Amino acid sequence: MLTPPPSLPAIDYGSRLRAGVLIPSGNSVAEPELRAMLPPEASMLVTRLPLRGSSRTELMRMLDDLEAASGLLADAAVEVIVFHCTAVSTFAPDMAAGIRERIEKATGRKCFTTADAVLRALSKLGARRVSLLTPYIDEVHRREVEFLEACGFHVEGGANLGLDTNAQMSELEPQAILDWAQRNISDAADVCFLSCTAIKSAPIISALERSCGKPVITSNQCMAWHLLRSSDISGPAAGFGILFDDAEIS
Repeated sequence: MLTPPPSLPAIDYGSRLRAGVLIPSGNSVAEPELRAMLPPEASMLVTRLPLRGSSRTELMRMLDDLEAASGLLADAAVEVIVFHCTAVSTFAPDMAAGIRERIEKATGRKCFTTADAVLRALSKLGARRVSLLTPYIDEVHRREVEFLEACGFHVEGGANLGLDTNAQMSELEPQAILDWAQRNISDAADVCFLSCTAIKSAPIISALERSCGKPVITSNQCMAWHLLRSSDISGPAAGFGILFDDAEIS
């Protein structure tokens, strides 16, 4: 009598969504956080673009090989390509649109940026006054304030840590970020935005929402949420905030 073969392990290779993601080369945080928020049926394929520091020159250099890197992701038959860097996509009010146009022209794939996802999240939450907390140097933080103001939001207080590199940002532990955020959120804001894809902010979203009594969004959370909802994939991501609640928020 033949022994039946053992069952094979079940691996979902992106049965509902195969997404390509472009992230800064020095970023070691975005991938683990995004994969924690995405369901098994949504796969994420990543290519890096050079960026470790925060100077204007370094930020703009990240775009030098945009078409080539996007083409590598298109080779893997991804359905959407995401440019995932907050500081670059919010560099100027029209920056995100320019990035989208370049990627879509080069690959024929739909595209969105971190800035697009953040604006969609703020709109979904009905927010107008934003408490902006970033790890950035003053120049980058100021540009993000200007970006949000140009897009019709009022930045109601906030703070920045003055960190220059992705490596420095990744060294911040979640508890330290939580303690710092709790001290700096403005009571007058509708929402707290913990900006930057390179800080370990995902573990503290729910705890911070409980302590401040308002929605909390992060760069990685917004990207995961918008990626799923724009691909018609619904459902909660447990522990990652009010944003993933599909109910309308007044």
